Amino acid sequence: MKSLLSQPPAYLGILLLLGFAAITRPNLMSPLLLMLILRQAAPLGLVTIGQSLVVRCRSVDFSSGGIMVAVSYLLTSGVVDAPLPVMLLLAVVLGCLVGLANGLIITRIRASAVIVTIAMGTILTGIVIALSQIRAQGDVPPMLAELGRLRVGMMPVVTFVWLALLIPGIFLRYTVFGRVMDASGANPEAAEISGLPFLRVVLIAHVVSGLTAALAACVLLSFVGVGSLSIGDEIALNALAATILGGVNFGSGKGGMLGPAVAAFMLMFLFNLLTSFGLGEAGRLTLQGAIVGGAALVYSMRNGQSAHS
Repeated sequence: MKSLLSQPPAYLGILLLLGFAAITRPNLMSPLLLMLILRQAAPLGLVTIGQSLVVRCRSVDFSSGGIMVAVSYLLTSGVVDAPLPVMLLLAVVLGCLVGLANGLIITRIRASAVIVTIAMGTILTGIVIALSQIRAQGDVPPMLAELGRLRVGMMPVVTFVWLALLIPGIFLRYTVFGRVMDASGANPEAAEISGLPFLRVVLIAHVVSGLTAALAACVLLSFVGVGSLSIGDEIALNALAATILGGVNFGSGKGGMLGPAVAAFMLMFLFNLLTSFGLGEAGRLTLQGAIVGGAALVYSMRNGQSAHS
């Protein structure tokens, strides 16, 4: 039991949620519904990968919502008339460029990551709102919608996009880049004195975060089917919550990528469970915030105790 409690809160949380659902809402435990929830969790899981990287570098990224809105407009407004592969490539390039801009401002000017990324997300959303007055968003390209419906067995194809990035991320800590990231995040001053490329690692982390946000928008659009100005609502905060619940704190790689991935699925399962009880939006958000905040607080207190022991 002590070993379980020492793990990231997401591990215990998902076990408790699954046990509670098995008793009160056993229909949620059917393999088909679990696969649907996994598909719903894929966009959040993708954004969480990027958020986990920047948090390990003692940074943060709140621009993912704006990136997703911009990608949604790019893919659904018809402003770009090109084959789907070209449009998806443009979406990925857009996400990387936004992440690069965030990283350059944060590392070169040493500006606050919170302010820079919030501002970037707000600017992107404002631009899309202005463009929508001229040309509104519509349906996603038919081929993208078809990808959202495809399955391999019971597994939705779009979840493989998440897994394709998640599996290499799990082994990141065993690479040179991962070790430099953890060393830089744990003590950036010492890393800089030692000649480790701390600022370059932060820059790369923000580029990857922009990339994962763009991919998350593509995945979400594939099964939502229509563009929206609210497509990225709350995803940045939920990704940060999943990162913390998955055991990654600022400058700490504990929990790696697996913990945040479990946390992303746990949060999405929680949202579905609350919906099944008919909980209103106000109650759902209040309970969601209380659970996330409480778990993060317990985990932070435990980290503080271990640091002093």
